[in-house]
Amino acid sequence: MKVILAGYSKTGTKSIAAALRQLGYQVYDFMDHFWYHYDDWIRIMQKGPNVEDFQRMYKDVDALTGAPIYIFWEEIHKAFPDAKIILSVRDEDEWHRSLRGHGDKFRTYYKYPMTQILTPTGRKYFNFYRATVRVNLGIDMRSPFDFSYHNNESMVRMRYRQNNMYCVQRAPKDKLLVYNVKEGWEPLCAFLDKEVPSEPFPHRNIGAVFIEDLKDVHPAMNRIELEWKIVISILIGVGIYTSYKTYRSGCLWNAANFFTSFFRGRFSFV
Repeated sequence: MKVILAGYSKTGTKSIAAALRQLGYQVYDFMDHFWYHYDDWIRIMQKGPNVEDFQRMYKDVDALTGAPIYIFWEEIHKAFPDAKIILSVRDEDEWHRSLRGHGDKFRTYYKYPMTQILTPTGRKYFNFYRATVRVNLGIDMRSPFDFSYHNNESMVRMRYRQNNMYCVQRAPKDKLLVYNVKEGWEPLCAFLDKEVPSEPFPHRNIGAVFIEDLKDVHPAMNRIELEWKIVISILIGVGIYTSYKTYRSGCLWNAANFFTSFFRGRFSFV
C-alpha cells in the first residue's frame, strides 16, 4: 500500500483515482471496495475494523480512494504505516452543492434505483451504499429512491469539517498532502516522487456521471446490467404469457364486450 485518499466524496476523488492510475498505481475505488470486499466492509461498518482485516484485504493494492476509505483512513494507515495520505479538499459551499447535485442527478436516472430493487447484485449494492452513507453522514437511506441524505445540511457540513480537521491533526505531517484537484499535477507528483505527465490532469465524475463512466468497464456494473436485462426479459415474457392466457380464456373478449355495451348505453342519444 502506497497511497490512502482521506478526502470526502465530492472532493475530486474520482479524478484523483484516475490520476493515480495514470501514474502507474493499482487503485481500488468505491465500486472495487463493493465488488471485491463486500462482506468484509459490511462487517467493518457494522462492528468496526482491525488492522489484520485491512492487511489481508489490500496487501496487493497500491492506492485506496473513495468511500468508505476516508472514514477508516487512520486504521488503514496503521495497517500500512509507510503509505502516504492525501486529504482532498474543496470549498465547503462548492462541496455541498456538488453533494446535492449528486442526489438530484439520480432523481432523473430511474434505472439506477430500479436495478437496486429488481436485481440481486443491485440489492447488494444498495446495502453497501446505504451502509457507507450511514457511517459517512450519520443518515439512513430509506430506499434506493431516497436521495434526501443531503437535506440535513448542518449535519453533513459538520461531518465534512470533522473529517478534514481530524485528518490534519492526526495524520503524520511528513506523510500528508492537503490537496485540491484544481492544483493539477505538480503538487501531487512532487508528493509522490513522480514525474509530471505530459497529458492534462484527468477530471472525472463531472455532474455525477460515474454510473455512465463505469457501466461498460467495471465487472460490478456489467453484472448488474446483465441481471437487469434478464429481469426485464422475464417480466416481458410473463406479460406476454398472461395476456395470451387471458385472451384464450375469453376474459379479454368479455371485458371488451362489457365496456362496449357500457359506453354505448352511457352515451346513447336514442
